[in-house]
Amino acid sequence: MIKLPQSDIASGFMAAFAAFLAWGLLPVYWKAVIGVPPLEILCHRILWSLVFIAAILTIKGRWPETFAPLRSPRNILILTLSSLCIGLNWLIYIWSVNTGHVLATSLGYYINPLVNVLLGFVFFRERLNAMQTAAIGLAVLGVANSIFGYGTIPWISLALAVSFAFYGLLRKIAAVESLPGLFLETMVLAPAALFYVLRLQALGTSGFLAGDTRIDLLLIGAGAATALPLIGFAYGARRLRLTTIGLLQYFAPTIAFLLGVFVYREPFGPSHLLTFACIWAGLALYTFDSVRAMRRHRRAAADTR
Repeated sequence: MIKLPQSDIASGFMAAFAAFLAWGLLPVYWKAVIGVPPLEILCHRILWSLVFIAAILTIKGRWPETFAPLRSPRNILILTLSSLCIGLNWLIYIWSVNTGHVLATSLGYYINPLVNVLLGFVFFRERLNAMQTAAIGLAVLGVANSIFGYGTIPWISLALAVSFAFYGLLRKIAAVESLPGLFLETMVLAPAALFYVLRLQALGTSGFLAGDTRIDLLLIGAGAATALPLIGFAYGARRLRLTTIGLLQYFAPTIAFLLGVFVYREPFGPSHLLTFACIWAGLALYTFDSVRAMRRHRRAAADTR
């Protein structure tokens, strides 16, 4: 393993920290355009992300690398499916935030790592140890408490967790890097997004170019708001231990949780607390097990030298 300079590790940490901070504060961004319907916001996010990422790829000269995966029908199919997963995830997230369900989005992204473990077991036959099984069991208890406490399935949280977990699974098996992959995914979604935006403009019902410059700039800025955290995350992931990245990933839903409870004053009673407590306990077990496994792996690697 190559030992990186301390300055590289520090810059990697700051980049990853900034990425998760940005993801955590996304509810504030989408609330700022709450007057625009969620589907229209999604379409602008797709289109301006495509433009913004295209500019970065041009500056970095990464076009050959970007289109190389399209030579494989398998990669085309995987990227098409992953684009549908991320598009659905973005739409549910934007709709949830702008209809007063920020806490539900927080719970969804807390559940996500545990869903990833479950998908690894189902699709890659990765064995679950006792702690991972207990962590998933606690998450199931949290969901069950939500169902019995309110009589409804927490579909927003589950839909966000499952759609993003499947997105991660598809990207894991696709032979494409993060930024070129996001460009290809937005390129798949762009024709439908452009058609919808132009149709709204023709009908005179679009929130874009309707006289509010602030809204126009925020919709255009959605491209940067989407791509920049991804760039920061990719930069940090190459310079930090997986354990550090694993711990940082809880930062974003924690910010969303604090926003939902203390800024947007969403309902949060004892039953909500019990649901979150089950998920938090599951994540604590999962994190402890991950850290322990990483340390064992490092010791084993050191012993073989």
